[in-house]
Amino acid sequence: MAPLIQRRVSRKKSQDAQAEEKSVSEATALSPKLIYEVIRREGEEELARSKRSLIWSGIAAGIMISLSVLGEAVFRTYLPDTPHRFLIENLGYSLGFLAVIMGRMQLFTENTITTVLPIMRAKTWHSLMCMLRLWGVVLAANVVGAFAAAMLFLWTPAISPDVLSAILDLSHHATSMGAYQGFWRAIPAGVIVALIVWMMPQADETSFFLILVFTWLIAAGDFAHIVAGSVEMAVMILNGQLGVFAAVFEFFLPVLAGNIVGGTIIFTLVAWGQVRDEVEEDK
Repeated sequence: MAPLIQRRVSRKKSQDAQAEEKSVSEATALSPKLIYEVIRREGEEELARSKRSLIWSGIAAGIMISLSVLGEAVFRTYLPDTPHRFLIENLGYSLGFLAVIMGRMQLFTENTITTVLPIMRAKTWHSLMCMLRLWGVVLAANVVGAFAAAMLFLWTPAISPDVLSAILDLSHHATSMGAYQGFWRAIPAGVIVALIVWMMPQADETSFFLILVFTWLIAAGDFAHIVAGSVEMAVMILNGQLGVFAAVFEFFLPVLAGNIVGGTIIFTLVAWGQVRDEVEEDK
């Protein structure tokens, strides 16, 4: 009888230990390696998507990101002119990012980390070309969507004159900083968006506030984001206040380069560095 009781006690302790281990595992934050694996698999899925899916998703993202410009303009128009208005109105900038990221649309700056991590592991020319193909398709689609949104703002009565005036002010400020300043101001924005992507796998129900706070920081810090900025660039071009040459070489390309440096060369390489040994061991 005693051995039977001992076996039952031992089995009970084993079950309790397993239950405790499961509870601890569920409560523990994801390790960097697991975060890397989640993002890597998402990146591989994105790289495998058809060009048509990427185009339509990218156009949708370009249109929806215009909510950042519109939201900020609405806050600027109707908030009282106080010293703290700037910090409050920049909450409107988060609206477009909330729609795009939580709606799982293709935003170019997300891909500076999502589609790069699979390349860090594979290290083949084929995977690199697939990444560059996706970058080109998504960025072009984002810009098309941005111009479509700008047309709606300028060429239809959808936007009230007061809000449109605020949109023009915001667009002029965003596109008039010059190439040198635009490049350096785009680097923090690239890092912040990559950081959002890195934190999303363990955000769960807090993802809304994660996106809200960190994209607010992009606007409050007066940093430059290539897709949201493309809406402002399109507004200025279509309104005749910015030439195409100046738009491309003094705004678009410098900001694009800064976002890539921040999102890929700085953040993604650092993130890869902390998981590289573990990933190489698994391989």
